[in-house]
Amino acid sequence: MTTIQTLFRANRSVADSKPMEAYMKNQFPFLGIRATERKKLVADFLRENGMPDDLLELVVELFAEEERELQYAAIDLLSRYGKKQASEAIEIYEQLVTTKSWWDTVDALAGTVVSNHFKLYPDLIPIYNEAWINGDNIWLARTAILFQLKYKEETNAELLFANCEKWLGSKEFFIQKAIGWALRQYAKVDSEAVRVFVNSHTLAPLSHREALKHIGEA
Repeated sequence: MTTIQTLFRANRSVADSKPMEAYMKNQFPFLGIRATERKKLVADFLRENGMPDDLLELVVELFAEEERELQYAAIDLLSRYGKKQASEAIEIYEQLVTTKSWWDTVDALAGTVVSNHFKLYPDLIPIYNEAWINGDNIWLARTAILFQLKYKEETNAELLFANCEKWLGSKEFFIQKAIGWALRQYAKVDSEAVRVFVNSHTLAPLSHREALKHIGEA
């Protein structure tokens, strides 16, 4: 059986890998496989081999590989085929967030994989949100701030604002950006609530600017 790792490595492009590595600040080695081709290769793999017996085991295996596209492939698989995992899968998702952490994988996990899982098992939210937002791992905190990005009117605004408030003093770029992004997204639902929050708290300039980007100060 051809593994997904073998399939991806057989389709590497050295010429494309260099700009991709540079874009990601040379944090990770790349194979040079663009998103469209990557998704085609994942589909080819599944067509030839079928769904793996244990999707989560494969995903963890892919996250242990060096090349970044293999982590992207893992998220592609989870996002499309792993939407109804057992509640305990949250432990794996937490592990993935803290493995080779950078904004690209963390945001995809937070905004899709963790987001979908919490909708399926809402009782998990207070348990894991509290641990993540009160911990010292910035990527888990970013996940807590961002997992409601697609919830729209179903957003728990009290939780969103509390999560943002917890990290307002952070000097971390990725936290400041997450706060601004989460508030900007919720402003599409309740712009006045976002203005009230921003005007009643001291936000980092980046967070402040991002939060009010589409609604203005007044």
